[in-house]
Amino acid sequence: MRRREILAAAATSVWSLPLGAQQKAMPMIGFLSGGGPEVNVPFVAAFREGLNESGFVEGQNVVIDYRWAEGHYDRLPAFATDLIRRKVDVIAASGNPAVARAAKRASRTVPIVYTGSNDPVADGLVASLARPGGNLTGVTSLVAALNPKRLELLRELVPQAGVIGLLVNPDNSNTEREMRDLQEAARASGVQLLILKASGASEIATAFPSLVQGRAGALIVQNDQLFIIRRGQLVALASRDAVPAIYSYREYGGLISYGPSLRALFRQSGIYAGRILKGTKPADLPFLQPTMFELVVNLKTAKALGLTIPPSILARADEVIE
Repeated sequence: MRRREILAAAATSVWSLPLGAQQKAMPMIGFLSGGGPEVNVPFVAAFREGLNESGFVEGQNVVIDYRWAEGHYDRLPAFATDLIRRKVDVIAASGNPAVARAAKRASRTVPIVYTGSNDPVADGLVASLARPGGNLTGVTSLVAALNPKRLELLRELVPQAGVIGLLVNPDNSNTEREMRDLQEAARASGVQLLILKASGASEIATAFPSLVQGRAGALIVQNDQLFIIRRGQLVALASRDAVPAIYSYREYGGLISYGPSLRALFRQSGIYAGRILKGTKPADLPFLQPTMFELVVNLKTAKALGLTIPPSILARADEVIE
């Protein structure tokens, strides 16, 4: 399916379908996301691929009803409640833990397949990874747990940097934990961590002058739906101010990224959703963790920043973009 067709399907959702019995002639999945349709095009496609492996094809034998919070997490409770009202058979939730919590608060019985979170046990979403219990299972991204590794990569890339910035969204429920963990890693590495907070486009814009004033030599960008939506702005500002930045996923673009394949995570979520539609209980599906992580380096961006990527990083990179 072409990109434009995927976008149209994701944006239109089932609102164009007549209400009533005709709507429930096929099982329905509620797709609840903290992000927006544009940035999620490849991930919706991957989710559909997983569904296809389980024998489900959107529009043929399953309906998907989409809800996009566009980084406004206060919209999530109403979206989740509305999906339950529409009697969805499964909720596919993606984003930070606020998305999963909204789905769980809306229903303790409707199965939920969640893609995201750093530690679903610590976040109080499941009892354990092996035996989730309740009505929620899914795939964890482990992105926040990789922040110390991202710090290590930046130290290798910009060894002269005595200050490294961390851009976070204060509305993300993982933020306090991520700041604490990175503060410890920064102290152990002998660098100062400059924390900048932004919950909107204007605050992202003002964060970069603070980064420059604080003499930060590099930047770690928190994994957050807002920052994924505003990735173009982030990359442009980092380029303007010549700040080497590292991101959680290759989809951000920019200089360097380190993290799991988002497409693989969403594909697995689609497989899980299909299994649940066939009768498997979410409590019987272990919460999965990624086993492979991608290091992607963009040499064109490095050249624009006047950086030479160390051979040690290039040798470990899974992909080098010329």
